[in-house]
Amino acid sequence: MTRTRAGVAVLHEDAWFLVLHKPSGLPTTSPGPEPTLTAVARELDPTAPRLHPSSRLDAEVSGVVIFARTPNATEHLLAARQAGSYRRGYLAIASTAPEPRQGEWHGAIGIDPNNPRKRTIARAGASGAREAHTRYSTLQSTAHAVLLWLIPQTGRTHQLRVHAANAGIPLLGDRHYGGAPRVVLADGRVLSARRTMLHCARVEIPNPVGGDPLRFEAPPPTDFAELWRALSGTPPRLPD
Repeated sequence: MTRTRAGVAVLHEDAWFLVLHKPSGLPTTSPGPEPTLTAVARELDPTAPRLHPSSRLDAEVSGVVIFARTPNATEHLLAARQAGSYRRGYLAIASTAPEPRQGEWHGAIGIDPNNPRKRTIARAGASGAREAHTRYSTLQSTAHAVLLWLIPQTGRTHQLRVHAANAGIPLLGDRHYGGAPRVVLADGRVLSARRTMLHCARVEIPNPVGGDPLRFEAPPPTDFAELWRALSGTPPRLPD
């Protein structure tokens, strides 16, 4: 039986890693007293020598987060990132399809000068801006939306959301970056996207003891799956 606490499910646990399925609405970390995924991880794994999140999903974003349980595990994940073998795949819903339907987005990302909590495409070389690279493909299309598969090649704050918005296809529910909060169907029904429709469905890392890479997957949560179904989409099959 899957262990859960505060809506967080344990996907995998061993001597090296604790892998969790983060729900939307829960920040990975926070400087304040609010509940966090890291705090829940400590409750689920109180004997771990350490618990360091190897990625920090935005509070609205759901999906797979790997915690390193030891210093060696942390070093292993850092080395995997540097080698390009720490791989992530995200499902996202947008109201229109990208052109072309499969490709790459490039664009340096920096802090929005009008709002330090947001990010924006910045001129390469601008102060604080860092190069960012995302691969994307269109998995499904319906009359009112598309389901995307996004693979970040770099790990900048809000990278996928900013790149999608810059491409003219902000993610549904992403109010910070121009995403529509609702979709009106042909029959007049109104579907609401109450949060950014972005879900980390897969993380793959090298196996620290050798052998095949470790792949961790989490199905989209109820709000994401129900919205996509209401948009006439079918349950997605993740690319290999």
